Amino acid sequence: MLSSLQFSLPLTTKSLSPRFKLHSPNPTPSPSPHVLSPNPAPLLATSQAQHVILQDNGTLAGTGAPLENNIFPGDLRRESMPRHVALIMDGNRRWAQLRDLPAGSGYEAGARSLRAIAELSYKLGIRVLSVFAFSSENWFRPQVEVEFLMDLFERGLREEMGSLLRENIRISVIGDSSKLSRSLQELIARAEETTKTNCGLQLIVAVSYSGQYDIVQACQKIALKVKDGIIEPNDINESLIKQELETNCSEFPYPDLLIRTSGELRISNFLLWQLAYTELYFTRSLWPDFGEVEFLEALQAFQQRQRRYGGRDI
Repeated sequence: MLSSLQFSLPLTTKSLSPRFKLHSPNPTPSPSPHVLSPNPAPLLATSQAQHVILQDNGTLAGTGAPLENNIFPGDLRRESMPRHVALIMDGNRRWAQLRDLPAGSGYEAGARSLRAIAELSYKLGIRVLSVFAFSSENWFRPQVEVEFLMDLFERGLREEMGSLLRENIRISVIGDSSKLSRSLQELIARAEETTKTNCGLQLIVAVSYSGQYDIVQACQKIALKVKDGIIEPNDINESLIKQELETNCSEFPYPDLLIRTSGELRISNFLLWQLAYTELYFTRSLWPDFGEVEFLEALQAFQQRQRRYGGRDI
């Protein structure tokens, strides 16, 4: 599944800064980084960001082997898989800088990692994958970088609409779309409408998104309902706010697990309300180096934790 889905495509680079030109290098993968979370059970791994599937005895089933034909790898339990995983995909530019490559090569490598993680998420039965693609603060980056990222997203979405349908992927885009180009707004609306009945993996892409603004806009909508006499102030509760957040597009709006790469230990204004009881997992691995083995390690760490939601064992 997802083998044909492309989130990054070769771009015309005539008008782009050399730092954002794309090419197809084949750099040597960096060594596996230290994970800043409780050590999970050991997994047999090959190089980073490759398609690696493990059999029930811990041996390699082979690169690209379909997971459906194997028992869940390692100590993973099917019944304890998170339904919703959120990703802060950090470290693309640093990955490129470490290899003396243009920044665009880092984003392209990051897109390959996203394809691998999306494919594995589907096979493992994860229902929702939310990715922080572009924050509201990212608009303050250099214009050439912003234009590059917007063009990359628009071209990829336009040319892969058919793949989304074939692979049964539902795409949802959250964020302040008013700042996006008209053509991108129309493309997003068409993609969401076209894939709305797909029942496989739901891919939520946060673009021009702010967790703080998400809460603000929810409060504004509720305030208008109070003003119009639709509800009373005493009717306002957590459930009502949940209904007005942008993640109301999903049956599972609250992530069970948040993964952030590149060693940063913060959530950076992503899904602030929704992450109230989410398990957090941080790794020093840069996002392009975050492959299937690292993802399985994060899932193992998640399954080792006890989620009490404010309560305690008796």
